[in-house]
Amino acid sequence: MAEGNSNRPTENGFHKTMGESGEDITWLKMQSQMGYHRIKSQAQQLKQDLRQTVLQELDALVDGFLEDVEQMEGKEGLSNNVSFSELRPSRKKREDGELPDKVFMPRSSVLTDLFKIKDVKTIYHIFVAILIVFSLNTLVYDLINEGRLNLNFDLIRYGMGKFSKVMELWMCMNLSTLLVVYPGFYYWSMNRAPGQKIGGYDIAGACCYVLYQLVFLVWPIHYIKENALPPGSSIIVTAEQIRLMMKVHAFVRENITKVLAYKKDDNNQGPLCPDFSKYLYFLFIPTLVYRDTYPRTQSIRWSYVVSNFGQVLACLFYTYYIFERFLVPVFRNFGREHITAKALILSVFGSMLPATLVLVLGFFAILHSWFNAFAEMMTFADRMFYKDWWNSTSFANYYRTWNIVVHDWLYTYIYKDISKLFPQRRSLAMACVFLISAVAHEYVLIMCFKFFYPVLFVMFMGAGFGFIFFKGVGRGWNVFLWLMLIMGNGMLMCLYSLEWYARQRCPENTDNFLDYLIPRSWTCDFEAMES
Repeated sequence: MAEGNSNRPTENGFHKTMGESGEDITWLKMQSQMGYHRIKSQAQQLKQDLRQTVLQELDALVDGFLEDVEQMEGKEGLSNNVSFSELRPSRKKREDGELPDKVFMPRSSVLTDLFKIKDVKTIYHIFVAILIVFSLNTLVYDLINEGRLNLNFDLIRYGMGKFSKVMELWMCMNLSTLLVVYPGFYYWSMNRAPGQKIGGYDIAGACCYVLYQLVFLVWPIHYIKENALPPGSSIIVTAEQIRLMMKVHAFVRENITKVLAYKKDDNNQGPLCPDFSKYLYFLFIPTLVYRDTYPRTQSIRWSYVVSNFGQVLACLFYTYYIFERFLVPVFRNFGREHITAKALILSVFGSMLPATLVLVLGFFAILHSWFNAFAEMMTFADRMFYKDWWNSTSFANYYRTWNIVVHDWLYTYIYKDISKLFPQRRSLAMACVFLISAVAHEYVLIMCFKFFYPVLFVMFMGAGFGFIFFKGVGRGWNVFLWLMLIMGNGMLMCLYSLEWYARQRCPENTDNFLDYLIPRSWTCDFEAMES
């Protein structure tokens, strides 16, 4: 028995006695459990690796599919009016691991394609019918109450007043970009020694560029103040000022890297400074990212141009009727008496829907109609000026899709450049993008109203920046986004109108610069006014 038991083999090839069989069984169980956990761990790791590989392959396939769809949409949307020799995917990842570059391709605007659907076109027709009703309402109101037609459009005439002064400054600003920026950059690029390190000549050129941008920033401010331009005219001037400053920076930023990287023995290098015709074309096309070439259409549809400019004019009258019938009556008594909390809350809620409608009309007039008109006249084929921002379920996606033109400039020349300087701190780059955007928006309102009341800046950098970290996927998040937009627009319209009327009717608190910074709606002495 003992001899027979001593011959029992174990799993490691040694003989054990019968007395050790209990420990042997326990040891075998431990070994099997360890093996099971090891196999399970390896299987889970294999599952993760396979999942990552499959997702990467699927992403590549989907990207390729979307690129093909966009190419097909470009062909259909532009009615075979496009030269496809330069067709490339819209976003292509860099092989060196850097952030992808903006790539232009022929494609139509989102609403252009949506309006081909009969049901969506009906919504457009409803807005046209409402505009007609507004016009008839105004005509009937004037005939019944005043006995005559009142077609003065005083609000438009006031807001767009001194238009000759606007055109005068517009001509000067555009001539400065043509006669100063391009010749200056051409001279610097042609007289720089190839391959040399950055030295005094380059620093002097950079100082001249910074000085030009500073002068271009201060000059329109002084002009608006000296000529007392009304709100609408001031917005046109400041918007054009910002547009040209961004265009100039894009041209210099894109071409300065080629000049600095140029070497004497580089035979494949093209001209260091682009032709003047390329620079001139870039100044008037609806994009802020410079390229030497863009996808082009082969002809101009002048009927399409006229229809888009007609839509801009219709939106202008639409906005006039909204202000005249729904907003001005709400704010007419501001600045004449104390505003109670009850009146303020009622005013905010009363202006939410009209203010949001003004926002939508501004989007349609500028980002769709105005840009498409200029794109058609300039045979510019990439019409993706916005995406379907109205379907967004997060503010992060809303900011990326609301205005593609400005987003591409911020991404290309702010976000990417800061990310290169601080590759481990992408959040810093994002914060800088938000800060620059908020300052630019607030600057336009300061020049428009002639006072500093940073409600938009606080909302932009406060709730607007904080909401980008809320990323939802359900349709409830889309409702939340629209709710915040409607409420935010109502608050902006109400608070800025309150300060505007207070500035018109309340006496100045001080005679110095502080009067522009201190909200008069907070400090107005209504009792002194009544006495």
